[in-house]
Amino acid sequence: MELLDNLYIGFQASLAPVNLFYCFLGVLLGTLIGVLPGIGPTATIAMLLPITFGLKPETSLIMLAGIYYGAQYGGSTTAILINLPGESSSAVTAIDGYQMAKQGRAGPALATAALGSFFAGSVATVLVAVFAGPLTEIALQFGPAEYFSLIFLGLISSVALAHGSVIKALAMIVLGLLFGLVGTDVTSGAQRFTLGIPEISDKLEFVAVAIGVFGLAEILRNLENEHDRDVMVTKITGLLPSKEDFKAMVGPVLRGTALGSALGILPGGGAILSSFAAYTVEKKISKHPERFGKGAIEGVAGPESANNAGAQTSFIPMLTLGIPANAVMALMVGAMIIQGIQPGPNVAVEQPSLFWGVITSMWIGNLMLVLLNLPLIGLWVRLLTIPYTILFPAILVFCSIGVFSVNSNVFDLYTVAFFGFIGYVLVKLGCEPAPLLLGFVLGPMIEENLRRAMTISRGDWTVFFTRPLSATLLVISVLVLLVVFLPSVRKKREEVFVEED
Repeated sequence: MELLDNLYIGFQASLAPVNLFYCFLGVLLGTLIGVLPGIGPTATIAMLLPITFGLKPETSLIMLAGIYYGAQYGGSTTAILINLPGESSSAVTAIDGYQMAKQGRAGPALATAALGSFFAGSVATVLVAVFAGPLTEIALQFGPAEYFSLIFLGLISSVALAHGSVIKALAMIVLGLLFGLVGTDVTSGAQRFTLGIPEISDKLEFVAVAIGVFGLAEILRNLENEHDRDVMVTKITGLLPSKEDFKAMVGPVLRGTALGSALGILPGGGAILSSFAAYTVEKKISKHPERFGKGAIEGVAGPESANNAGAQTSFIPMLTLGIPANAVMALMVGAMIIQGIQPGPNVAVEQPSLFWGVITSMWIGNLMLVLLNLPLIGLWVRLLTIPYTILFPAILVFCSIGVFSVNSNVFDLYTVAFFGFIGYVLVKLGCEPAPLLLGFVLGPMIEENLRRAMTISRGDWTVFFTRPLSATLLVISVLVLLVVFLPSVRKKREEVFVEED
């Protein structure tokens, strides 16, 4: 009964006209940036953070959430039609989806992606609604020691699931933690790493850092790698899959949904990892594995269901614990902090309309996406004809206006430029910037809980090991790190992510 009462509160919030409008705007923008390769939901949400200042907290989070899971839908369109994934999690979809398009079956491939995504998204949203409440109640029992250990586990897990070198991922976490320390120490009032610059005596502006590392760095990278695209803009007919197609896609959709729902909760790239895992599973259990890579509909249905389910369930740790599972969730935590809301289990108690409004808006958003994606496929593909040299300067101007509007401070623009350069250099060095942002967001949280735990225990550091839950989380963290450094595991990670590089 309590769940039904909570859902009633959520639907009251999400069905409000203003929230419906921004939910639609979010999924529309998400589809758009999912279609356009090289931008991505992380960069887009970072760019749009300044807009959220004038909105209510639930309205802004509903829109940002729509952008995230909407991008999972849009990314499959270009992956199928022109073999160019708009989203990294759609890279696997391109393997068989593009082959289906070359065989004249683009319509069924696109419909399979949309329907599988809708089913997976809806089921994953049910899981979020069912588990969010109980997890929040458990989280309310956490003390500072448990939160420190949980955040530590989250950082270590994000290293394990990051692409490329584990050492580089660890370095990015540490770099993010260091940037998070910049500003005034709340306890002592001392200035830390400010280099005598008064504009950062409080802290580095989160919006400026996020836009620089993801927005500006992505623009520079994509302008460097710009290439001509053979865009198919002909009318696509025969969207409805055949009876045989439906029969073939049922199993992969169910398995992909289950895999994505489980892996999406993990810190790091749950949606990306789940799409690769789903494809591997489908190929292994297939009676005709030789069909994969040549237009197997299972190779579209499984990964698309998995990445959408993973995108939805990644909201669970963010909403219940205030711990972001990936860079996008870190941005949403940042949006909550900007709105004056302290992320964590208290949100469900203190802001029930926000907590449950975001959850129920996912059902509405998924329905909107199905209605948007299939009829407007032609329009989405035509957008690919816009040259990068026109598109990206326009985005850069929009970013600059947005960042300046936050504090009316010119220094924030210098911050964007600095972190844009840092982000570009990191990409060139083969470092993934997402762990850096996670470290930047979680750094102040882990420091705060470390200090609280030490204060309560009167300086006794063994408090982290004498409390059972805290000790368990720390042991798991160490085991995860040790496992990742095993040669066989390291090799497997390289194989999983190789197609994305």
